[in-house]
Amino acid sequence: MTNIAKGLEGVLFTESKLTFINGAEGVLTHLGIPIQEWAENSTFEELSLALLNGQLPTAAQLATFDADLKANRAIPDALAQVIAHMPRGVHPMQALRTAVSYLGLLDPQSEDTSAEARRAISVRMIAQFSTIIAAINRAQEGQEIVAPRMDLTHAGNFLYMLTGKEPSAEQSRLFDIALVLHVDHGMNASTFTAIATSSTLSDMYSCMTSAIGALKGPLHGGANEAVMDMLDEVGTPDRAEAYINAKLDAKSKIMGVGHRVYKYFDPRSRVLRDYAEVVANKEGKSNYYQILETIEKVVVDRIGSKGIYPNVDFYSGTVYSDLGIRKEFFTPIFALARISGWCASVIEYTGDNRLLRPDAVYTGATDAHYVQLQDRQ
Repeated sequence: MTNIAKGLEGVLFTESKLTFINGAEGVLTHLGIPIQEWAENSTFEELSLALLNGQLPTAAQLATFDADLKANRAIPDALAQVIAHMPRGVHPMQALRTAVSYLGLLDPQSEDTSAEARRAISVRMIAQFSTIIAAINRAQEGQEIVAPRMDLTHAGNFLYMLTGKEPSAEQSRLFDIALVLHVDHGMNASTFTAIATSSTLSDMYSCMTSAIGALKGPLHGGANEAVMDMLDEVGTPDRAEAYINAKLDAKSKIMGVGHRVYKYFDPRSRVLRDYAEVVANKEGKSNYYQILETIEKVVVDRIGSKGIYPNVDFYSGTVYSDLGIRKEFFTPIFALARISGWCASVIEYTGDNRLLRPDAVYTGATDAHYVQLQDRQ
C-alpha cells in the first residue's frame, strides 16, 4: 500500500541553513540563533540581511544594506497611480498581489534570473513592500499617499507612511519586533510556493506574487485577522471563559490556537504576549488582552495535553491593532515581514536548483473508453 503524505507533512524536499524549528519543544532559530535573541537584540534590517547572506553581517555590511533599503523605498509614480485608482473595498492582499506584479512590469531587470539580479531585486522588494502596503491602505481610505522618509527605521518609516505621523521610538521598536518574529518560518505554505515557482527558473516577481497568493488564505496569513473577529465576538473579559468552553465543547476551530508544526507554545507567541500586555494596558485596551489571557488559560488546561497551544497569530493582531493598523491589513503586514524570508529562501534554493515535480496516487478509472457526445446519457 502506498503511503500518502497529505499536505506533504513530513516530506523533506531540500536542505536549508536558514531556519530550524523543533515543534515538540517550541524552538525556532534563524542561523542557529534563537528567535528570542533576535527579537531582543536585532532589527528587521539585520535579520533580513543575515538571511540573505546566510550569516550575521558586519557593521559595515549592515550600514550598506540599510542605506540600500532607504535608497529604494520610493515606488514608481506609475505604480502609485495604479494603487490610487484601485477599486475601493478590494481585499488588501488582492491589491498587494496586483501591485507587486505591476512593479515587475516596471523593472527592466525583472526577467533576469541570475543570482546577482535575484539579490538586487530582493533588496528593492524588501524596501518597497512597506511603501506599497502603506500606499494601499491610504488609498483605500481615500487619503493621499505618504512618501517615505529616509531618516527613519524600516519599521518606523512604515508606521509614518501609514498614518502620516512620526511614531514614537517605543512604537517603532514594537513594530520592529513584530516584523522580526514574522520574517521567516521554514517551509510554510507561502515560502514553499515561492520556491516551487522559482524552481521553474521563473522571475522573482512571479515568485513573490505566487507567495502572496498562498499567504492570502485564511489557514496561513489570515488567522490573526480571524483572532480579532473572535475577540470582538466575545466582547468582554467576563464572557471569555464561557465562550471558549462552548467552542471547545462543540469541537469548533479556534483561530490562533494550534499549529501544524508546534506541539508546544509557539516561541514567537511568548515574545508577543509580553509586549501585548504592556501595550494594551498603556493604550487603554486591556480588554483584548484580558480576553486572550482567559482563552489561553482555558485552552492550555483543556487541550494543551494534546499539543494544542496558542500560536503567533494569537497575540499579533492585538499588537497591530494597538499600533493603529486595521485588521484587514494584518495579512499584508505579515507579507511585509515575510518578504525577506521568501527572497532568502528562493535565493538559497536556486543556488542548487531542481525543478519541483511531485506526484499523486492515481485513484480514477483505468479501463474507460471515449463515448461519443451524442451517445452520452
